[in-house]
Amino acid sequence: MAKKKNDDYIEQGAKVKLGTSDKIIRTFGYVIITIYALACVFPFLIIIGTSFTSEEVIRAEGVKLIPVDFTLKAYEMVCKGGAIWYSYLLTIVLTVIGTFVGLSIIAMTGYALQRKDFPFRNAISFFIYFTSLFQAGLAPYYLLMVQTYHLKDNYLAVLLPLLMSPWLIILMKNFVKAIPHEITESGKIDGAGDMKIFTALILPMLKPALATIGLFLALGYWNEWYQSSLFLSSKVDVKPLQYTLYEVVNKLDQLKNSVAGQYITLADIPQESIKMANAVLATGPIIFLYPFVQKYFIGGITVGAVKG
Repeated sequence: MAKKKNDDYIEQGAKVKLGTSDKIIRTFGYVIITIYALACVFPFLIIIGTSFTSEEVIRAEGVKLIPVDFTLKAYEMVCKGGAIWYSYLLTIVLTVIGTFVGLSIIAMTGYALQRKDFPFRNAISFFIYFTSLFQAGLAPYYLLMVQTYHLKDNYLAVLLPLLMSPWLIILMKNFVKAIPHEITESGKIDGAGDMKIFTALILPMLKPALATIGLFLALGYWNEWYQSSLFLSSKVDVKPLQYTLYEVVNKLDQLKNSVAGQYITLADIPQESIKMANAVLATGPIIFLYPFVQKYFIGGITVGAVKG
């Protein structure tokens, strides 16, 4: 009956004619949104066009939206030797494992901190929040990872630090606040354990939160290069994608400024187009992840913003 009433309401609403002022406001809104969307997409299109443009044209005329003197030299140099594909594979593995494990830990932590029958939830929440305000610094952090945990030249040095963050735990905690505590109590009455309640009752209601925080975790792992620069030395053959691309640009700069670079023309070192090709290779694949979580991501951001 309620559905029928809603359908009647929608049908009646569809018959309502917009006034002149409403049409003007709606048109103005569409124009603003379109301009903003183009402003966001336009730089990326320039990056793509410039990555396929020859170095001579870039140096003479600047960046291009439409490729001029089309060439694949930049991509050939970046992909030369095939090392980048191993970096892609490593980054994908780190992203998948890190996102899954991190999301599981953050979801369980956020749920536990909202359980009214958990006696230490306020104290633990304080310590988590405290670490978001104060940090020990780079030197103690490096010594901890290298001398205490012995993670030098170990991929765990890249995987573990990004698993959790105080901000994501607080965000998940705010999501869980929207779930009535009576659901947990009803599960207990039916004889379900804590893990059963969490997996069967709570998780299905956290889809927007899981999509939002999962996207943040995936972006963090995909764009990671700082931990690699600290803990992965030249002894490690395969490094994450972002750091590999960073090394490619650095090697080109060194070659250009070296003695050997004096015998190489600027056309042989497509420095600017390689930077654009790196941007395309680094950001292209992760862009395709967003459409799959867009519906939950928008809803998740909204809920997380209003619940406190």
